[in-house]
Amino acid sequence: MIKAELPDTTPVNWDDWQTPLRQFTEATGLVTSAYDAAGVRHIGPLTGSRLSALLAERSTLWAEDGPGTAFERTLVHKAREQKASASGQFDEGFRVCAQPLLLRGQVYGVLVFGWRFADFSSPLACERIAKQIGLAGHLLWNAARLDAPVSDKRMSTYAGLLKTLSSTLDRQRETIDDLTRVNRTRELFLAAVSHEMRTPLSALSMRIELLLRTMPDLPPNAVSGLEAMRVHVRQEAGMVEDLIDAARTLTGQMSITRTPVVLGQVLRDAISTVEPHAHAKQILLQVTPADHGDPIRFEADGRRLQQVIWNVLFNAVKFTPVGGVIRITIRRLDGMVEIDIADSGQGIEAEDLPHVFGAFRLQQHDNASGLGLGLYIARRIVELHGGTLSVSSAGRGQGATFSIRLPVVPL
Repeated sequence: MIKAELPDTTPVNWDDWQTPLRQFTEATGLVTSAYDAAGVRHIGPLTGSRLSALLAERSTLWAEDGPGTAFERTLVHKAREQKASASGQFDEGFRVCAQPLLLRGQVYGVLVFGWRFADFSSPLACERIAKQIGLAGHLLWNAARLDAPVSDKRMSTYAGLLKTLSSTLDRQRETIDDLTRVNRTRELFLAAVSHEMRTPLSALSMRIELLLRTMPDLPPNAVSGLEAMRVHVRQEAGMVEDLIDAARTLTGQMSITRTPVVLGQVLRDAISTVEPHAHAKQILLQVTPADHGDPIRFEADGRRLQQVIWNVLFNAVKFTPVGGVIRITIRRLDGMVEIDIADSGQGIEAEDLPHVFGAFRLQQHDNASGLGLGLYIARRIVELHGGTLSVSSAGRGQGATFSIRLPVVPL
């Protein structure tokens, strides 16, 4: 796969041009080549007639140091400098055209096409051309006299067709380049803003804790206000951590560190984090089996797995009504461990299921809050472990089940 780098753009993949140029060549009978802006030929010469096949196979016309290659490069230079089409005749016989490829007004390549006689040739003209390219004159004449000439009008039609073809592909490249630039800017923005927000929140949190611990004589209203501030700061800090994790995921920088873990401990730690929220809504948390998966020990990033389970559990608590039930079921089968977290909550509509794990996706019904990044990050963490995170629901009001599947390699 040959690629050429362009300033501030994605690389040019010349393989993308192979098929359309081959189709153009076969449809028109012309010879076609593609050069980059430096004059290096990446595709071609593609041949579409008996005459051009003879020239490609038996002559030095398009050799690296051949006269035809030198002629094409002259046209490439002219088209590049003028940012417009250029044409000429090789030895007053073959007509050749060059068409620049532009991206955002800059030439990144040139298409060269033609190598057909503009009029019926003669034995004398074929003899003269043949001497330059190391081919017997009679061979060139035998092929040329059976090759129909291409008029100026028809060549203009072919040039228009190729321009339409190249413009379509270039517009696609511009669109892809725009998307790449937007994504890169978004990723850098997320990473920069997240880190800038983390520092002042940490300082604010420390000062609140310091006030609560060192000033026991504060009025009750002041204590209540500080405790409320502490809760809000922790919520904001949690969202900032989600932003940082999302930025790492988008830039491919998120990683895991595997160490020996006990599934039961990971699960208990995650449940203890979400239990206060569940108790506040009188939601029952049921774990099966009762040992929480203590016998299951394997290599994984325990902190990250706890984050996954906590995110799924917190999501279940948030969308389960008061007095509901959340069932956590652990199964081990075929070298995998499966953790199902099923709630009796509001459920998920069928059309929303494919989008549950998207970044910045929020439920549109009830309790919609946060940034919508938790499940997006959780799925990525599970995938880094070689597992899967999926969701199913019978629909609105029918609850939802999140299934975490992880490969288990015994210690």
